[in-house]
Amino acid sequence: MTLLKEDKLSAELQMNAVQLKVGDMKVMSAYYQKALGLEILGENAQGTRLGRGTQTLVNLTSAPGLQVPAPGEAGLFHTALLFDTKADLSATVLSAAQFDQSRFVGSSDHLVSEAFYFTDPEGNGIELYWDRPRDSWTWTNGEVAMDTKYLDPNAYLNENLSEQAIAGQRTAQAEIGHVHLQVGDVNTARSFYVNTLGFDQTTALGNQALFVSAGGYHHHMAMNVWNSRGAGPRKDTLGLGEVLINVPTEDEIGKLAERLNFAKVENHHTGAELRFMDPWNNQLRVAVN
Repeated sequence: MTLLKEDKLSAELQMNAVQLKVGDMKVMSAYYQKALGLEILGENAQGTRLGRGTQTLVNLTSAPGLQVPAPGEAGLFHTALLFDTKADLSATVLSAAQFDQSRFVGSSDHLVSEAFYFTDPEGNGIELYWDRPRDSWTWTNGEVAMDTKYLDPNAYLNENLSEQAIAGQRTAQAEIGHVHLQVGDVNTARSFYVNTLGFDQTTALGNQALFVSAGGYHHHMAMNVWNSRGAGPRKDTLGLGEVLINVPTEDEIGKLAERLNFAKVENHHTGAELRFMDPWNNQLRVAVN
């Protein structure tokens, strides 16, 4: 099924805070503060909100009774934090690399972006990245050229890191650029995220990975089967709790609710927000900005 243009998600769509269910709140809160330079924006008995400025980026929810996901389960692949400048990115790459409970897992030039990958103390993936200017991206037949080329992390920091960026790390802007999920199969992901939700496919790697966006971004969300091919619905485990997506109007939320109902996807629609799960029980919430 191909959606009409008016049924696509808004070009003004923005990714928002990712909720993580955590087993050790003290360790995880320290990681996101010290390794990633986030500030505590709010705390209560249920959890901790962390971000930059007034923007919440990660919600840590205490869930000490839950188990770590088993290998091969669906869930979070990584949460991606987007930085305005290479210097701002470099400052957080440095603090993440120096933190003793942070694990560096690689860095890549993706043509549209430059990215560094880490894993937090409970195994949640993190991408820290900077976007190249949009006018430098190459599009062919509606799909953007992306690649995975080696990016030397030491050379990158030597070239881009500054004392000013290190000193101003906690006040430098950052946002959730995209969220990447582990799923059971790419065709089902395409049916749900493109044909039902209304994202555009921006690129795909055969039956291994799918990248989708709204408004011509390289990707707001991605799904892969690299660790999870054939996975069924998730159990309630540590890790991903919820992905929050913002759209500009309640009318758009209403249209999305209609598409979900037509596809027989269970959802909870309050007017200003809509909650539902994808085919692997990854929970999503779409709300008005």
